[in-house]
Amino acid sequence: MIHYHGTPIGGTRQDAARFLAGRHGLVPFPRQDDVGIVAEVCQSFVFDNGAFSVWKRGGLLDVDGYTRWVDEWHRHPGFDWALIPDVIDGDETANDRLLEQWPAHLPGVPVWHLHESLERLHRLAGTWRTVALGSSGQWATPGTAPWWTRIGAAMDAICDEHGRPSCRLHGLRMLDPAIFSRLPFASADSTNAAVNGGSVTRFGMYCPPTAGQRAAVIADRIETHNSASTWTRNAQGELAI
Repeated sequence: MIHYHGTPIGGTRQDAARFLAGRHGLVPFPRQDDVGIVAEVCQSFVFDNGAFSVWKRGGLLDVDGYTRWVDEWHRHPGFDWALIPDVIDGDETANDRLLEQWPAHLPGVPVWHLHESLERLHRLAGTWRTVALGSSGQWATPGTAPWWTRIGAAMDAICDEHGRPSCRLHGLRMLDPAIFSRLPFASADSTNAAVNGGSVTRFGMYCPPTAGQRAAVIADRIETHNSASTWTRNAQGELAI
């Protein structure tokens, strides 16, 4: 499983470079601060269209600007893919229209939102090599009991009798071992290390001295865990407790 750490990273740019060296990075369109460092020192990286941030503040995503940005970078040897623009709480027709408009030459990954139909998830999984799963609607918070019930239904819909998903899966904001270690993800991301690296209180009296070092400790702990190899269908009840 690939662990993608969201940027920008706090602290000095030297701290950011040391933290990102040898890891996998995620660069959001609205905050491209660390894209140069990511491109130089990360094993690989992906681009995020910033739809979650736009959704939180009620703005509009610059689809054309994002597409141009991806087009400029997609030939870099470390570039894996870009999340295709989406509307987090939008209807399926609107999101399907955005998929149709995505240039065929750009390596893109569509997002299935948990409030959308399982039929759409099944359709995306049968069409795309990788599908990203995004928490939304009444299932906007990963790890809650209702969220586990919904994600369990999604896994049941696209996994075969052996628990193998029909495509590669990416978990958006799901880089939590309590979550990804129980799901057959090829990759997941979060800004946990970047955000909480700035928190001194999280570590207490034995706190590492710099934000970069604190972020590295958080990331190291996450990366000791791997995703599940298959989905266990009878696990939903236990996971929701």
